[in-house]
Amino acid sequence: MARGLRSAGHPVHALGLSKQYEPELPTMCSSFREVGVLRVGTWGRILSGMGVRHAIMVGKVDKAKLMHDPLRVLRNIPDWRTLVAWYRHLRHDKRSHAVLSAIAEELDRCGVALLDSTAPIPDELSTEGVMTRRQPTPEQRADIDFAWPLLAQTLSLDIGQAVAVRERDVIAVEAVEGTDRMIERTGQLCRSKGWTLCKGARAGHDRRSDVPTVGIKTIENLASNGGGCLALAAGEVIMLDKARMLDVADELGVSIVGIPAAHH
Repeated sequence: MARGLRSAGHPVHALGLSKQYEPELPTMCSSFREVGVLRVGTWGRILSGMGVRHAIMVGKVDKAKLMHDPLRVLRNIPDWRTLVAWYRHLRHDKRSHAVLSAIAEELDRCGVALLDSTAPIPDELSTEGVMTRRQPTPEQRADIDFAWPLLAQTLSLDIGQAVAVRERDVIAVEAVEGTDRMIERTGQLCRSKGWTLCKGARAGHDRRSDVPTVGIKTIENLASNGGGCLALAAGEVIMLDKARMLDVADELGVSIVGIPAAHH
């Protein structure tokens, strides 16, 4: 994302959540500040002070640690605005869309508007059809047809973004642990090789944050845990370093296919 914005001629001013950003990110930015994960009011003040009026959220936060750690307030001391947002928005619903709404509202108070996080990287999005040289097997195609309506239901409930299937049976459903840990769990549950991972976004998904994302690490994790096919909602999933990711998938024997909107 930072590279894409820089190549388009935009100065990049970034905030990195403490202990949750890539170490090379600061070198790609015109300015960089490390901030606490529960200090949304501070984010807004810093960005506003830099003259930033538009922001894009990139990456992921370990939600299991953040939301369900009994010592979370001691580990991540919140600022006043975050406490207010927590009380107003998140007491009764801590799902991703509620968290995003709270963050967007607070940043907007500071004059900073969140933008569609896919806008600067259209070439990194999933596309319709088979994207790898390796083709999915007939069994994997049948598993995709079986799983896609089920995935649509879990997405509509905002439970998770992925399901794992083999031989028309659901092996695992992603929840708060995230896709990587869900892949590892599937590998432990399914000793047979060649299972399929389906990943997408719910209808009407707010693209300002939590856009489904996969990358080279996803493929390596999938292959090492017995997965043989990755099915992605076409146009809805960010594929980090897409060209290299497709090469790695072919090298490791994983097919990647984009499922068209008509199937969503």
